[in-house]
Amino acid sequence: MEYSIFMVLNADKISQQSLPKHVAIIMDGNGRWAQAKNRPRVYGHKKGVDAVRQSVQFCTRLGIQSLTLFAFSSENWRRPEDEVNTLMELFLFVLGKEVKKLHKNNVKLNIIGDLSRFSEGLRNKVDAAHELTRNNTGLQLNVAANYGGRWDITNAATTLAKKVAVGEMAAEDITEELMAEQMSMADQGELDLMIRTGGDLRISNFLLWQAAYAELYFTDTLWPDFNEAAFADAIACYVARERRFGCTGEQIKQLLAET
Repeated sequence: MEYSIFMVLNADKISQQSLPKHVAIIMDGNGRWAQAKNRPRVYGHKKGVDAVRQSVQFCTRLGIQSLTLFAFSSENWRRPEDEVNTLMELFLFVLGKEVKKLHKNNVKLNIIGDLSRFSEGLRNKVDAAHELTRNNTGLQLNVAANYGGRWDITNAATTLAKKVAVGEMAAEDITEELMAEQMSMADQGELDLMIRTGGDLRISNFLLWQAAYAELYFTDTLWPDFNEAAFADAIACYVARERRFGCTGEQIKQLLAET
């Protein structure tokens, strides 16, 4: 049996190399969290912003390179109109308020998805956020808005099909590598870990191509309650699966304390 360097590490110490480099999260459970407290569903979405902040801080401290958050799927337009409108208003508010903080902390923001259905004001905010943070070298924060995995794959296939149509390439030249180059986040590392909060056991059309070899982690914790300890548990589970040795959430906290 061949042993990697990670398998001979002391189990009480977690190597930086054993951590995931790219983590994606399906942030589910905002509405149910609010309803359990007899509050409107939109209250849960607002509280979910606090969990986003904690997750960004957690990834920054751990040295994770990319964090991708599923904020609004292409299927979310089917939700009640007042909830969709509130989500759009919240998105505008967060972009206006949080981007400067992200920039101050060297976070590069990237909004992925089909933004054509968003208002001109929201698209302008997105462009401004991209421009402000584009040269930052810290955590790459991807926010998926009006995003769907099938849309992403279809978009990539359409791009290549157009090149075939004008004679830039032959159909038989299309490879997985060329498809991957047309996908969202093609400039970033492979997805290592996908987390879903809220108890459902599906990935809901999120990063279908990118998740091909990702580890999947499901938790019953509702998104507004997904704090540092819950995130640490997810990372600990990933490390145990990937590197063949176990660790605990407490050990992740120990690593955080040393950074």
